[in-house]
Amino acid sequence: MGERTRQVLPSVLSVLLALAVCWLTIALTRDADTATRAYLQMLWGGVGNWPAFLEGGNSTAVLRPLGEAAMKAALLTLTGLSVAVAFKVGLFNIGAQGQMIWGALAAALVGAHVSLPGVLHVPLALIAAAVAGAAWASIAGVLKLKRGVHEVISTIMLNWVAVSLVDNWLVIGPLRAVAEGASSITGTAEILPSSQLPRLLGDSSRLNLGFPLALATALGVWVWLSRTRSGYETRAVGLTPEAARAAGIPTLWRAGGAMALAGALAGLAGAVLVLGTEGRYPGSLGAPYGFDGIAIALIGNNHPLGAALAATVFGILRAGGTRMQLLGVHKSFPELIQGFALLFVAGRMVWLALLERRQKRALAEKPAQAGVEVPRA
Repeated sequence: MGERTRQVLPSVLSVLLALAVCWLTIALTRDADTATRAYLQMLWGGVGNWPAFLEGGNSTAVLRPLGEAAMKAALLTLTGLSVAVAFKVGLFNIGAQGQMIWGALAAALVGAHVSLPGVLHVPLALIAAAVAGAAWASIAGVLKLKRGVHEVISTIMLNWVAVSLVDNWLVIGPLRAVAEGASSITGTAEILPSSQLPRLLGDSSRLNLGFPLALATALGVWVWLSRTRSGYETRAVGLTPEAARAAGIPTLWRAGGAMALAGALAGLAGAVLVLGTEGRYPGSLGAPYGFDGIAIALIGNNHPLGAALAATVFGILRAGGTRMQLLGVHKSFPELIQGFALLFVAGRMVWLALLERRQKRALAEKPAQAGVEVPRA
């Protein structure tokens, strides 16, 4: 078994086992037929009802679910990358949610109050979001590298500071949109059309530039980590910081840079949410994609492309979760599947032990099949 397969299989098996456990849960509480049909509804809600479409159905039955899945996958990819990059230097970034909040607010302000052509407006809003996320993450980075404050504690606390400052003050106070007449507006002002991420399939789907941007970002992070000197030094700091320091690698600089990049990636997720679907910073940011990024990074084995793949899978499942309600199954089952998958990935050594035992058994059977006596220990 190759090393790459050895690294990938535990995550794949964990996701499959999570799917099986949740199917069994529905089957035990309802019946097997309902469980199977609920899973089919979840699938059609994520990738589109292709059988109905091929039989002459409306294209919206395919395009709309694909747009919802791509939107969620983009956010999960970027927050998963945020956690994975910090892991590469041995830091545990629990603060992607707070970094995403500041990125979303920066994108909303630039999108609403700066007037530029679209070709400049969108990049500027994305850059502002990345800078805001990086700045917020750098607070935890400086506390860790200069004062020894554990990043888990600081990033968790910074999450709630961000929520208190942004959700509980700025967007309902100084930065709240001005209401016209008797209308009530929550959140910041509507972004200008020039700052909206272009939709790739028209109005029939919410698939926008955010999804290919997230995939390109994952590819770029992978190239940086595996093909550049700074990426190699970043990984070296995470693996053996003392040896890296002895080799002349600027460990503090690399660790701080990785933490800032992690924040920038989470900030980009906030920008994709605001510029792609929300159109403003809402009264509350909604789903905790920053925390979900932890699960995505771990399921993806902290590999940029693995995180993108895991995000795509769970983006599909979560987009289709609402359709499970048609059969009386709660829409939160995709989150339950994600939680079980994370739990099983945490038992990675068990998977590796089982795979190693299976490999030894296969090697022992080959000489026996060839008529060669295997010496006993």
